[in-house]
Amino acid sequence: MKNIAVLTSGGDSPGMNAAVRAVVRTAIYNEMNIFGVYYGYKGLIDNQIEKLNVYSVADKMQTGGTFIYTSREERMKTEEGLMLAAKNLNERGIEGLIVIGGDGSYRGAKELSRYGIKVVVMPGTIDNDVTCTDYSIGFDTALNTAVDAITKIRDTTNSHNRVNVVQVMGRACGNIALYSGLAGGAEAIVVPEVKYDTDAICKKMLAGKERGKLHSIIVFAEGAGDLNTFCKEIEEKSQVITRTTTLGYIQRGGSPTAFDRILASHMGSLAVEVLSKDRTNRAICIRNNQYVDMDIDEALAIKYVFNSEVYRIAMELSI
Repeated sequence: MKNIAVLTSGGDSPGMNAAVRAVVRTAIYNEMNIFGVYYGYKGLIDNQIEKLNVYSVADKMQTGGTFIYTSREERMKTEEGLMLAAKNLNERGIEGLIVIGGDGSYRGAKELSRYGIKVVVMPGTIDNDVTCTDYSIGFDTALNTAVDAITKIRDTTNSHNRVNVVQVMGRACGNIALYSGLAGGAEAIVVPEVKYDTDAICKKMLAGKERGKLHSIIVFAEGAGDLNTFCKEIEEKSQVITRTTTLGYIQRGGSPTAFDRILASHMGSLAVEVLSKDRTNRAICIRNNQYVDMDIDEALAIKYVFNSEVYRIAMELSI
């Protein structure tokens, strides 16, 4: 294989640039031509593709976001969009495509492979909800960002004797809430995978108050329900003033941690290696501390399992 391309798709995550850098430099080291697709699948359909070189990725490893940009593209769900995407690649002689993104990006790559394009996918999402891999690129950085924010918020919460509810990202997946809540010493963690009980949460806070603890932190995943309704219930049942902080997109930005840089670099290198052997429909993963590749269908078929053991430990430690 002589010509390959790389794109980032869906929500951006810290470490995507490190992954693109690894793909570009590994390809060039192996005497392959490497092309960057700008704006994800949208750019693939709109033919926003250009050849990259070693200098294209200079000083990119430490930067957040994705310098080749990203998007969510509905046209990739249509035959017309898929045909146009494949046509643009074929006209440039590009035989293989590396896609960095989440489950939706994986499905887009899988569909594109039906048109003769060899595809390899890598997990890039802060939610860590790509089930085939233990870690996705960006999760560690987002987690550390959330923990840092919780630590700072606790200082003010303590000073004013309040309850602060910190909302973190994670629509159907509570991993950021779970792990940041544990690492941040939260008194309660609310995730979409576990039905919350405001009576039990208030009972725990009031028990702490009786021991002299006058403040609490609750970490609330955005997919766990309506934040305002939750806070209103807490105030009514505990008679304690609540304040909310929504961390939002700061979790997606920022310089990636060393872990995410190493993860992205290793995955990017392996992705090029897999394509160089003319293999297709492969997903790059880290499982049990080993970097492996597996069939995309197999990867997508793995069911998401919430780590109830970590949740149990977090609840035990928050008494």
